[in-house]
Amino acid sequence: MKTLKFKLYNHKRNRFLKRSINAAGVIYNHCIALHRRYYRMFKKHLNCAQLQAHIAKRRKRNPFWQSVGSQAVQDICQRIEKAYQLFFKHHKKEVRPPGFKKVRKYKSFTLKQAGYKFLGGNRIKIGNKVYQYWNSREVEGTIKTLTIKRTPLGELFMVVVVDRVDEPEIKSETSKIAGFDFGIKTFLTCSDGSKIESPQFFKQSLNAIRKASKHLSRKQKAWANRERARKNLARKHEDIANRRSDWFWKLAHELTDKFDVLCFETLNLKGMQRLWGRNINDLALREFLQILEWIAKKKGKLLVYIDQWYPSSKTCNNCGHVLESLELSVREWRCPSCHSVNGRDENAAKNICAVGASTAGLGDVRQARLAIAV
Repeated sequence: MKTLKFKLYNHKRNRFLKRSINAAGVIYNHCIALHRRYYRMFKKHLNCAQLQAHIAKRRKRNPFWQSVGSQAVQDICQRIEKAYQLFFKHHKKEVRPPGFKKVRKYKSFTLKQAGYKFLGGNRIKIGNKVYQYWNSREVEGTIKTLTIKRTPLGELFMVVVVDRVDEPEIKSETSKIAGFDFGIKTFLTCSDGSKIESPQFFKQSLNAIRKASKHLSRKQKAWANRERARKNLARKHEDIANRRSDWFWKLAHELTDKFDVLCFETLNLKGMQRLWGRNINDLALREFLQILEWIAKKKGKLLVYIDQWYPSSKTCNNCGHVLESLELSVREWRCPSCHSVNGRDENAAKNICAVGASTAGLGDVRQARLAIAV
């Protein structure tokens, strides 16, 4: 599957799409309320088919609900069903059931087989209205879903999911393997000794965010100035996200051009957030790994993940000696067995590379460790 994103032109006609998104939010909250009421009365989970039949009857009597296509309503019921199934399966892992959402913050609705039609060029018909969008690329393949999304700034985007078209792989073999260790100040430490510093985009813009938040808190509700202040704050957050995403894509291309096999340690992001909080959110490690996986697959590269419980920092990359304990404040330590001095991050990156090489079938850990040392 491949996802394409297009921005819709700003036009007064877009108010119909925004009205549809608001109606989708109302239907979503109504479905959540029905689920909770049904459970209180019968102590059972409401079936998705029953919910869809009920919403279809209510929709016939409510003109506001009819502004959302029938397939979009079905998609809302199906997403709520999936959310409840995940909750039933993983409720012991702090997974919460779906809850109510503010209608003005509701983001999107999704159409599948019907409700839209591409008219050629940069025009698309959604419902009974024709809209224009920035046609930055051709839509190739069979269209599976079309989603209309609303940003906090009120802009509308069209997200099209198509079957993956057979694209030629970009061949650039380097016969190199590398391990990478994530850090707070140093975003990535490579097993070849190079380091990539963390830009910390949110930290750079923290003063501007605080100033915009203070301006918003001083505005009273229902004032036009409050809406301007809200958009100003949303615009700053969006700028941070765009700069971070752009840096991730460029870094991912740089790494995949340099190495054929890239080894990483599986991350426990929830545990890391408990320790370092905002700094981990600023790094957005999961987003970077998703981008890197996509580019690596397109270029025919291999990403290898090792177990998060492997003691990469406490294991000497020269002799394999494992320390009993190593405090986070210790950035450098001497091996009691071979007396070599190991930098914490560099040592971890080399061990990740060695274990990743053995996991990928490029030899055992000892041979990989010797090859890296040479």
